[in-house]
Amino acid sequence: MTVNKNEKQRAFEGEALAHADLLYNFALRMTGNPADADDLVQETYLKAYRFWDKYEQGTNIRAWLFRILKNSYINRYRKESKEPDTVDYDEIKNFYTSIRDESTDSNDLQETVFSNLLDDDVSSAVGHLPEDFRTVVILCDIEGLTYEEIAQFVDCPLGTVRSRLHRGRKLLQAKLYDYARERGYITSPLQSPA
Repeated sequence: MTVNKNEKQRAFEGEALAHADLLYNFALRMTGNPADADDLVQETYLKAYRFWDKYEQGTNIRAWLFRILKNSYINRYRKESKEPDTVDYDEIKNFYTSIRDESTDSNDLQETVFSNLLDDDVSSAVGHLPEDFRTVVILCDIEGLTYEEIAQFVDCPLGTVRSRLHRGRKLLQAKLYDYARERGYITSPLQSPA
């Protein structure tokens, strides 16, 4: 079936562009740089539009877009790491080095409410999680993706996502125990992490 250019553009805009803010927020956490995040999202949308005919209409568009974004980031990182003279290692940071970046102008109420919630200790604890755990914690607890969407994004079984999320949260609990106690969230030593 041949789809004309206008129909393709309308279908793409109607389904894919609604997720631009979510993709940008995740790209910003991965790159730590607003300009790189913009480039990564733009590259993601260019690839998504180019391969729109490969997307199965009615399936999970967010997971498909996240997969393209993640693969683009990995490919870019691999390319830069093969060219060590041109790699700026300050740009390849942990996901959470920019969580408090004030330069992002968003009207998203959820982002506005939660942006000041995570202070440096929490951001650091999340940033120091092993990458597999960090990714699922960010996607689930911060971005609000479902387990199924995360499983498609990281390309692993649903049970693995649940396991990584559980273990990631336990690691965070252990790392943030003193932080929580100092701020009065924990008042009894019985609540110490296992």
